Amino acid sequence: MFLELKINELIENNKTVRVALIGAGKFGSMFLSQVPSTKGLSVSTICDLNIDKAKQSCREVGWSEDLILNTNFLDNSEEAINRDDVDVVVEATGHPGYGISHARKCFQYGKHVIMVNVEADVLAGAYLSKEAKSANVVYSMAYGDQPALTIEIIEWARASGFNVTAAGKGTKYLPEFHASTPDTVWNYYGLNKEEAEIAGMNPKMFNSFLDGTKSSLEMAAIANASKMCVPDDGLLFTPCGMDDLAKSLKPKNKNGVLKYDGQVEVVSSVHRDGKPVYRDLRWGVYAVLQAPNDYAASCFKQYGMNTDETGEYSAMYKPFHLIGMELNTSIFSAALLKIPTGQTKSFLGDVVATSKKKLLNGSFLDGEGGSTVWGKLIPAEKSLKLNALPIGLANKLKLKNDILEDNIITWDDVEFNINDETISYRKKMESQIND
Repeated sequence: MFLELKINELIENNKTVRVALIGAGKFGSMFLSQVPSTKGLSVSTICDLNIDKAKQSCREVGWSEDLILNTNFLDNSEEAINRDDVDVVVEATGHPGYGISHARKCFQYGKHVIMVNVEADVLAGAYLSKEAKSANVVYSMAYGDQPALTIEIIEWARASGFNVTAAGKGTKYLPEFHASTPDTVWNYYGLNKEEAEIAGMNPKMFNSFLDGTKSSLEMAAIANASKMCVPDDGLLFTPCGMDDLAKSLKPKNKNGVLKYDGQVEVVSSVHRDGKPVYRDLRWGVYAVLQAPNDYAASCFKQYGMNTDETGEYSAMYKPFHLIGMELNTSIFSAALLKIPTGQTKSFLGDVVATSKKKLLNGSFLDGEGGSTVWGKLIPAEKSLKLNALPIGLANKLKLKNDILEDNIITWDDVEFNINDETISYRKKMESQIND
């Protein structure tokens, strides 16, 4: 409500929040579709390696030729960030190294940054948020993506006096998905390669959603923003529908499936035999609440909330998310309130490269959504002890050891350049963030 008041003030003064978008892919296109109908917001600059494609994306989402003509299209990110007509930068490349570099340029030039790029945020977000604070700018998660929407429910629950027992999102999951590759991914989506190519669908990106990597990254982001626990050895992907969240997503000593009270977890929309879960949460987010006393528990029942068998636990959830179409909330919040819609505060969860098959000495890793590795969520403390290789850096690195299937790959297993900008930044975060 307060945000709307600030937006109205902005409009009454004939001002706008001016945005630079870096990366005009699917998320960026969904955001751009809302720009013509949003008062008080303008996109002055769109930065993409393929300018012609970016312009065509604008046309496809309903932009007029006049609006396209009056927008700056650039292929140089620093030039886009450093423009006088930019207040907020949306980083939507999906590339962890680019994301870190772009965020740091934003800090240098005094621009707020909305980090759509969860890959970059999980890799080094805890350190980026410290740099943003020093630069007196906002570093924020992207509202519309599931991490920020989950954080919103967590913050509401905590502010209301509830213990948050579990939080996360839904997805479609079967154990075999971890081994999926860009060559097999379309079978799981009911498409063939030709149909996917015609639709412009990126096999590695879609495979990262299928093989569990994206789920791991998003849960790490939630944990690092909310200081919730992460599982010891990967997500459970428990089959669970909306009505059963409070029954399943609680600690084992309370007849649930979780090891910890206050843990992130993903629920599957299908049972292990492939049959659909009743009232699944495939596109949504949730938080399980614990009543602080008997009176609060009785109110759960009185007001029609789904509870567990004791009445002590209930859940709040949002069945859908609209991704880039909800991003304006983050942009206005950063520019007008100087408040992030979720922000990484710690390094508690990490996503580590885990072999999909036996890998041979001398072969190369192909990163998120590829044929060689998927990303497993584990505690950051465990990751550092193992010297584990983050999934965000597991691309184009040469193995110097044989790796058995389903093994976590370590820095000792790969050849790497310690002077690489992204690697050195991650190493710097590891050495300082939890001091």
